[in-house]
Amino acid sequence: MSPNDAYLMLATFLIPLGTAVLLMLVPSKERSAIIGITALASFAMFVIALYLFVNYDFEGPQFQGVKAWTWMENAGVLGERGIQLKVGMDGIAAPMVLLTGIVIMPGTWVSWKLHHRTKDFFILLYLLVAGVFGTFVMLDLFFFFLLYETAVLPMYLLIAVWGSTRKEYGAMKLMMMLVAASILIFTAIFAIFTEAGLGTFDLPSLFAADYDPRMQKIFFPMIAIGCGTLGGMFPFHGWSPDGHASAPTAVSMLHAGVLMKLGAFGIIRLGFQILPEGAAFWAPALIFIGITAALYGAISALRQTDLKLMTGFSSVSHMGYVFLGLGTLNVVGMTGAVLQMFAHGVMTALFFLLIGGMYDQAHNRDIPNFSGMAKQMPIWAIFFILAGLASLGLPGLSGFVAELHIFVGVFRAYPIVGGLAVLTAAITATYLLRMFAAAFFGEFNPRWSHLHEITWAERAGAAVLAIAILTLGLWPSPWVDRISTTLAQTIPGVAL
Repeated sequence: MSPNDAYLMLATFLIPLGTAVLLMLVPSKERSAIIGITALASFAMFVIALYLFVNYDFEGPQFQGVKAWTWMENAGVLGERGIQLKVGMDGIAAPMVLLTGIVIMPGTWVSWKLHHRTKDFFILLYLLVAGVFGTFVMLDLFFFFLLYETAVLPMYLLIAVWGSTRKEYGAMKLMMMLVAASILIFTAIFAIFTEAGLGTFDLPSLFAADYDPRMQKIFFPMIAIGCGTLGGMFPFHGWSPDGHASAPTAVSMLHAGVLMKLGAFGIIRLGFQILPEGAAFWAPALIFIGITAALYGAISALRQTDLKLMTGFSSVSHMGYVFLGLGTLNVVGMTGAVLQMFAHGVMTALFFLLIGGMYDQAHNRDIPNFSGMAKQMPIWAIFFILAGLASLGLPGLSGFVAELHIFVGVFRAYPIVGGLAVLTAAITATYLLRMFAAAFFGEFNPRWSHLHEITWAERAGAAVLAIAILTLGLWPSPWVDRISTTLAQTIPGVAL
């Protein structure tokens, strides 16, 4: 990866930001212009994200394509480097950038059906995406947190205005919990800045600084809880199922597919890479939280009848696997955690795309009300079953690769917990197969005879996500090579 690739990293968040600004100048009645602009922007983001992922050299230096522009310089307080707009990518950020590029393109396509304040919706959606991309590629702690918050704040309006069911409640609950969690992150950031004593927010410099072990043990939980709340960490996950159930389709896709991964990424970047001794001390707590979330989410999903709520609790369960893998403190388990972030991102985005496509016609998501849908909507059913099989860990699909690494890592460190993780996978298979039997097969319910196949835009979006699921499942080495190499290089004390 060359230094010129830094401009493409800048483009990942400047394109959606610029698109949002451009849309402000387009009259709301010009739907064709809005569709054309967002189509070009989403495709450009996907292509750039794919290029950056492929072009990352896992045998090269840890951070690649690094370039910095000084934003604020004050030698008395901030030192010579001060606050910089500094971009760069490691093997953990690369798959997350690719994930965002994959999810936003079909998310854009399925949103073209909106007729209520379409322009405003895309302005907020692309502002959110700009924050997500920026957080993944930013190597300055000040801008990291600024863009992290930029990714979170538009969620309130996107759910409250364009959502369904209890949308005001879901939006307010989400915002209150995430803003409260951000206070913990903000406090920990300034503790890190002060303890490092370098007068800079430069992340590579902060990685190399020496921190008092006691300080690390105090502030690592603040990072873990603050970022983990966005990642659906138990017991701070309460906003997530309600947010999933209330959000419009594209927002659900980005919420579960990308934003929850932003929280886990923050724990890795700010916790494990800056405060490794604190991470080692609290790793058993992450194991406990991870397995509790995995079991709780799976059992809760088993009891749901609403498709979106079932998928929401399933997301809590699958994110529990992420925290479980991180807590192993070995390369195999932690690689599995990052793989799970990607695998769950594409499969849950596919789930929500399909649920949204069906809900737009039926205005109903209750599983007991459906039967024989595979006869009425076969293409929809095929994609849904593919996502479900990936979720339960069928070999050859993305979920299997991620869960295999996590299970191996957990069995190495905590064999009993590994057994509970396998039990969770069995519960996941139970609620998914039961849902398939109830909703897709059996005698067709004539109540839904008016339903038709999902639109061509939805089919194309589902195909993109399905290809990602199959590619990771059948050819995982591009992901594994990038992730494992970075983890071994950047987290002191991690076991091979």
